[in-house]
Amino acid sequence: MRVVVCTVVHHPADARIYFRQIRALLEAGHQVTYIAPFGEPGAPVRTEEEDFPERAGPSLTTVTIPRAAGRRRLSALRAARAALAEYAPHADLLLVHDPELLLVLPPRRKRPPTVWDVHEDTAAALTTKAWLPSFARPVAAGGVTFAERLAERRLHLILAEHGYNARFRRTHPVVPNTTYVPDSAAPGSGPRRVVYVGHISPDRGSAEMVSLARLLAPHGIAVELLGPADAAARAHIEAAGDLVHWHGFVPNEQALRLTEGALAGLSLLHDEANFRPSMPTKVVEYMAHGVPVITTPLPLAVALVESADCGFVIPFSDVAAAADAVLRLDRDPGLRAKMGLRGHDAAKESLGWPADARAFVAQLEAWAGQR
Repeated sequence: MRVVVCTVVHHPADARIYFRQIRALLEAGHQVTYIAPFGEPGAPVRTEEEDFPERAGPSLTTVTIPRAAGRRRLSALRAARAALAEYAPHADLLLVHDPELLLVLPPRRKRPPTVWDVHEDTAAALTTKAWLPSFARPVAAGGVTFAERLAERRLHLILAEHGYNARFRRTHPVVPNTTYVPDSAAPGSGPRRVVYVGHISPDRGSAEMVSLARLLAPHGIAVELLGPADAAARAHIEAAGDLVHWHGFVPNEQALRLTEGALAGLSLLHDEANFRPSMPTKVVEYMAHGVPVITTPLPLAVALVESADCGFVIPFSDVAAAADAVLRLDRDPGLRAKMGLRGHDAAKESLGWPADARAFVAQLEAWAGQR
C-alpha cells in the first residue's frame, strides 16, 4: 500500500504522526510519502534507518513544505496544495492531520480514499489561540464545525479520543494516543527535578510551571520543560531566567528518555473545553516511563491517575499544591518508587501502542481496498 501522509501544522517529528502512525505503516510493509514542514528545528530528514532500524529499503520519502503558524498560513497551504496534487493521485490512501488541509485537498476524482485524523476539538481550541482576534473566534469555530460535517460526508475519519464522536453524526474509529511502554520502569535517579513534555502555552500551564520553579528552587529541585513554546509561554520562560531549564523541541522518544528518573511529570493544563474530553498524552507517557504524575483535575486524567494510584491530582492553577506534591515525593523515595511502578504496570496493561497500531493499519488497509 502506498500512503501519502500530510501535515502543515504539526512538527514533522510529532509523536502521533511520525513515531506511532508512520512507524506502524512502515513496520507493516507499506510505503509512505510524508509531506511536512521539515525546516523545523529537530525535524527528521530521511532518517528511516536511524529512527526505524527494523525497516529495510527506501520505504519512507519526505517532502518539505512551509509550516502554517499563527496568521502566516496562506503560503504554507499553497505549498501543501501543490504537494498533494503531485503525490496523492499515485497513492492508495491519503492521510491528513490538520483541518486546514481540508481546504486544499485535490478534487475527489484525483485523489485516493482520504482519511482525516481528528487530533482535537478544533472549534473549542480556537478559544485559546492568541493569534486569532477574539471577535473572530466564534466565526472561525462555526466554520470549523461546518467543515467537520462536510468532511464526515466526503472523507473517512479517525479520532484521537472516544469523546470526539459526540461532534459527529456517525461513529468513527478511535486511534487513541497510547504509547510505547518500556519493559521496566526506570528508578528515580540523577538530579532532583520535575519534568514537562509537550507543547508549552499558557493554557497548558506555562505560568504555573514557572511559578512552581520559583517555589522549588530553594529546595534544590529543578523544573525542566521539553517542547516548543508559543510566544506567550516563551515570555513566561524568559522571565524566569535560570530557574527553568527549557530544552526547546526534543523528538518524542528522546524527550521521554529524558523524563526517566524524575521526581514527577507535570500536566498542569487549564479547564478548557478542548481539554475536558481528552486524555493528556503526557500523562500516559509519564506512566509508561515510571514517572509519578501531577495533574490538574481534567476528567480522563483523574480517572487514569486515581485508578492506578500513580500520582497526585491538584486543583486548577494551584501552584502551592503542585509544590507540596513534589516535595512529598522528594521526601519519600519509597512513595515515588511505588507510584512510578504502579503507573508503569497500568500503562503496560492497557496503554501500549502496538495493539492500537495493528488496528490502525488494518483500518487504513480496509479503506484503501475500497478504492
